[in-house]
Amino acid sequence: MTELRHRGATDTEATLQNQPSEDKGSDSELRSEKDGATDSDPKVDKMDSGVPEVPVPPDDTPEVLNKALSGLSSRWKNWWVRGILTLAMISFFFIIIYLGPMVLMMIVLCVQIKCFLEIITIGYSVYHSYHLPWFRTLSWYFLLCVNYFFYGETVTDYFFTLVQREEPLRILSKYHRFISFALYLTGFCMFVLSLVKKHYRLQFYMFGWTHVTLLIVVTQSHLIIHNLFEGMIWFIVPISCVICNDIMAYMFGFFFGRTPLIKLSPKKTWEGFIGGFFATILFGIMLSYVMAGYRYFVCPVEFNNDSNSFQVDCEPPELFQLQDYTLPSILESVTGWTTVRLYPFQIHSIALSTFASIVGPFGGFFASGFKRAFKIKDFANTIPGHGGIMDRFDCQYLMATFVNVYIASFIRGPNPSKVIQQLLALRADQQLFIFNSLKAHLTERGLLPALEEAAA
Repeated sequence: MTELRHRGATDTEATLQNQPSEDKGSDSELRSEKDGATDSDPKVDKMDSGVPEVPVPPDDTPEVLNKALSGLSSRWKNWWVRGILTLAMISFFFIIIYLGPMVLMMIVLCVQIKCFLEIITIGYSVYHSYHLPWFRTLSWYFLLCVNYFFYGETVTDYFFTLVQREEPLRILSKYHRFISFALYLTGFCMFVLSLVKKHYRLQFYMFGWTHVTLLIVVTQSHLIIHNLFEGMIWFIVPISCVICNDIMAYMFGFFFGRTPLIKLSPKKTWEGFIGGFFATILFGIMLSYVMAGYRYFVCPVEFNNDSNSFQVDCEPPELFQLQDYTLPSILESVTGWTTVRLYPFQIHSIALSTFASIVGPFGGFFASGFKRAFKIKDFANTIPGHGGIMDRFDCQYLMATFVNVYIASFIRGPNPSKVIQQLLALRADQQLFIFNSLKAHLTERGLLPALEEAAA
């Protein structure tokens, strides 16, 4: 154990000395943090040096780009690599939107699995020397259990009629939570049986590591899918606002950045943060105006039992209908306009854009702190110039939670179709009881005679 700690400390120093020059600012800060810990608390340094070094992934920039940009400085080379790959990812985003909600859900699942892999791989790389039994097997097993629970809940909620029509699905739906708990309990017992006397503490570290990863990755991706079912606009606008803020903050910081924003990310600047905020607000309002006029984006994603497929068609609610708004006197004196025609959703988009610009980056800062704790630059090297998938989605997961809470608090109301689905699942005597109760209530309020006259 002592040799591993000394080896980890030696490897850390060697890695810091051999890193590229463009990251020297971060490296020097890491050294100063380490020196500060040594001066103030020897125990902290001893604990830090006991963490084995995570291998640094090699540069996987395509050879074509390396040759084309060979004459540029590392700063401008990174700018062009990031820019080209960003355009490629945006194009891919447009394609999957065109392919529809089912493809979007599959992409969300794939991204979730890749993010989980990247975080768990870091844990395995840190503690691989200890040969912890069943660590990776149990990690993937728990991922399967949690996904079974969340996706089972989604299927029962949004595909109720289909589930009730098929006997096997009906049984699985009825006992879904018990089955989910039994699966998790099996994994829990397997973990207890895998405990090794000399590695108790490390094994519980990794048990907690796996569960926190599941909380961050799987739960948030499940909320993203729920947002998608509310209407594709609730999926596309928040994600696009985070992407816009990321791009514009980088652009403003690259060309105008002078004032450091936060020590966790030395390259982040106040100029980039403020410029990204205003650009994202403007972008969110314009994107919302364009998308709110199309039923394909604003209608909830529902399952059509007749065609056994998803359908996106409805009468747009008031949230997506143009309305006149009176401008405040200050804006009226500046613009000369008395009223403006806006979609109500555009006002909500300001709240979404504000969160994406001010609070969303803290997801990235959190990820930066996590990476600095293990002396790594990126979660992986999947995307040249951008790092791993988790490096691109660290802010998206925080945004997904906010959107889901926002919809539940300010947007979503009672859903008559879901109420009817639940009523149809009741016994005949229960349905008659509800019918008579509702009839008596409507008659008492004087609504039923009016309805009967209108029908006549």
